[in-house]
Amino acid sequence: MGCSTSLGTALALVLAGSEIALAGTISGKVELARTPSAVAAAPDISALGASRPPAQPDRRRSVVYLEPAPPGTHALPERPPVVLDQRDEAFQPYVVATTVGSRVEFPNSDKIFHNVFSLSKVKRFDLGRYPRGHSKAVRFDRPGVVRVFCDIHSHMNAFVLVFGHPFFATTDSEGRYRIDAVPPGEHRLVVWNDGEVRATRTLQVGETGTVPADFLLP
Repeated sequence: MGCSTSLGTALALVLAGSEIALAGTISGKVELARTPSAVAAAPDISALGASRPPAQPDRRRSVVYLEPAPPGTHALPERPPVVLDQRDEAFQPYVVATTVGSRVEFPNSDKIFHNVFSLSKVKRFDLGRYPRGHSKAVRFDRPGVVRVFCDIHSHMNAFVLVFGHPFFATTDSEGRYRIDAVPPGEHRLVVWNDGEVRATRTLQVGETGTVPADFLLP
């Protein structure tokens, strides 16, 4: 979500009933002018006597995607599950992205119980409490932004972005991203970070080659 691409050039994407023979790439780097401030954890009885404080999520992680999807984009096959771990009383990573019809795994790597849930209109669920070494999964069947929480630890939260197309990527630890197999033409590129759209840009993608697109978010 290097950097995680959508489905990459290995995916045989079909547009308008025929396989794309010509496609370009969009790649670049997303930087933040300032580091997001840490979110203060709410008082939690279960944390009393803990050996270390909860981990702080990396809120610099962004998702870059095309909006709208190129005309004629067909439904996608299910992709391998994305993992949103529960470790050191934090969801790691802070944001993941996947496609409609795919699953997100929620393993518990802590020595304590967690309870993952969401009240999102896109996908409402409650996985119940489960201990270390156990994992539960959710299949997302509608596009949109889903915010997830832990019912036991109020400071824990994360995002799942669900797309109906493969033209998206999450930035890596250095802020870099890459979107492959982009059909030629004019496209609107969107940068989402920490719960909201932070930047947009219109690009012209050629039949081959890479279009650079760097962003500095305020």
